[in-house]
Amino acid sequence: MEAQVPKQPASLLILNGKSAGNEELRQAVKFYRQEGYPLFVRVTWEQGDAQRYVAEAVELGVATVIAGGGDGTINEVAGALTLLPAQQRPCLGILPLGTANDFATACTFPLEMDKALLLAIAGKPTPIDIAQVNNDRFFINMATGGFGTRITTETPEKLKSALGGASYFIHGLLRMDTLKADSCEIRGPDFRWQGDALVIGIGNGRLAGGGQALCPGALINDGRLQLRIIASEEWLPTLINSLASGDDHPQSISASLPWLQVDAPNEITFNLDGEPLRGRQFHITVIPAALTCRLPPQCPLLV
Repeated sequence: MEAQVPKQPASLLILNGKSAGNEELRQAVKFYRQEGYPLFVRVTWEQGDAQRYVAEAVELGVATVIAGGGDGTINEVAGALTLLPAQQRPCLGILPLGTANDFATACTFPLEMDKALLLAIAGKPTPIDIAQVNNDRFFINMATGGFGTRITTETPEKLKSALGGASYFIHGLLRMDTLKADSCEIRGPDFRWQGDALVIGIGNGRLAGGGQALCPGALINDGRLQLRIIASEEWLPTLINSLASGDDHPQSISASLPWLQVDAPNEITFNLDGEPLRGRQFHITVIPAALTCRLPPQCPLLV
């Protein structure tokens, strides 16, 4: 009698429609299926697809739901997983297939599809935090406000396709004529700041806008968020250098907080992993160990 091959746990890959034609990924999926890993694939077409596929993943009883795309796809999948009861919640896997891949880059996920897919389906599960905004929205990487948010929102798709993450920075340089600060008050435990902010970063992860280290001290399993504010009185060259290097400047304000409240006299926009949310009040809190995620060994964003 032949020895029985141990059955591998099943995974469901939720793939952003823009990456559906990725031949390297298609070959990786085929290879691991042949190696005995049950792997379902679903492709998103419109808003809400990821949440429906997460519900299907629960019905299928998979061990892992893999987000295949950029930060926006990871955001949608992670948020849907967070809403599930803990006893039904699959692990999160990540395939970096977007333009910027800020979260995946900071966590040092491999870019080769065969390595990334194996990590996504068989990597070690690690508890990580997620941030909740106004009780109904989430971000796994970062919420950004101010000038950087407008640049991320307005960067043309063709420029993103041609230049990748650098497109945000280049488009920002071209739009310096629109430089405008957001007036707001930000409060948290033993913290209060009020003024005009060019850039606001609230980081669970470290990178935003195509690889800029906006919150260089953030960790994804410490139960805290890193707040970084770059005030409008800072000289522009120093602002560019600060974003490019990740180093703090005397006029940038930093804090580490479990929650914070942002109040603005006029409507402002925060990008939650690239997904815009407009309003005048934002209550942002971290949910410790909200998910388990299959992360690379020695991920630098862990305590």
